[in-house]
Amino acid sequence: MRPTQSSLTAQGIALVRALESEKPAERRICYDPYARRFVDDWLYVMAKFFDKLGYSEARGPGVMGFLTARERHIDEYLQKCLAEGLEQLVILGAGFDARAYRYAEQLRGVKVFEVDHPATQRVKTTKVRRIFGELPAHVTYVPVDFDTQSLADRLTAAGYEPKHKTLFIWQGVTLYLTPEAVDGTLAFVAQQSGPGSAIIFDYMYPSLLDGTVKRGEVSSMRRNRWLSGEEMRFGIPEGTVGAFLEQRGFCQVQDADARFLHDTYFTGAKAQRTVTKGYAVVSAVVARQGL
Repeated sequence: MRPTQSSLTAQGIALVRALESEKPAERRICYDPYARRFVDDWLYVMAKFFDKLGYSEARGPGVMGFLTARERHIDEYLQKCLAEGLEQLVILGAGFDARAYRYAEQLRGVKVFEVDHPATQRVKTTKVRRIFGELPAHVTYVPVDFDTQSLADRLTAAGYEPKHKTLFIWQGVTLYLTPEAVDGTLAFVAQQSGPGSAIIFDYMYPSLLDGTVKRGEVSSMRRNRWLSGEEMRFGIPEGTVGAFLEQRGFCQVQDADARFLHDTYFTGAKAQRTVTKGYAVVSAVVARQGL
């Protein structure tokens, strides 16, 4: 990502939520009443037009299905953690994520940190002020330039408590990182969070990255990386994420692949929609007893 450019991918994901949220309750997978406010008007109008034509599904069958199911699955995991006594929530690469606002009532007493690149976070906070009139008091915004700054240092300076039970939400980020950066973040979570802490993140299979499996949406992202400044780099082979995370200090690994997401969320009137293969969402609990 370019130093002064807000993430285009972040706005794209907000756009997916906005389009899905317009559907009738019985047909939608996820719901975000704030998503539309984070999307530029021209982009929303254009995307809605192409969505009605079925362009997105034709170009990447099941991609919208995965993105909406990912939102729903992470929402449900957050609710589960809140019911189990969550003390801190850290949203890594927050982009235009609205969970801190959608779940504001349930998050009373929970310290919330949104971590992101300074350029994206500046745009985010401007939009948040327009929506709510001011920045919500329960959210701490932590700008981090990962090329020059440490996540641990920046979070600690912002008031992060390493002894607290924490959930880390890491959505739409890992595929753009180096293996070393992924390991560094997982090491921080495993070593600097309290008993019962957990992480949930999505990832892709290397077979999409290396072209073994040909996919239209992957080709499009590669062609457009000059515009977004975001290059796909990281994947975890299918069926190996359990061992991958256990080796890095986690347990109770739950891998939600395309079949799981479809069978769980695409029922009834939604059963004919598809979820593309090659991506998954995984959750895991820190294995040690905490600090």
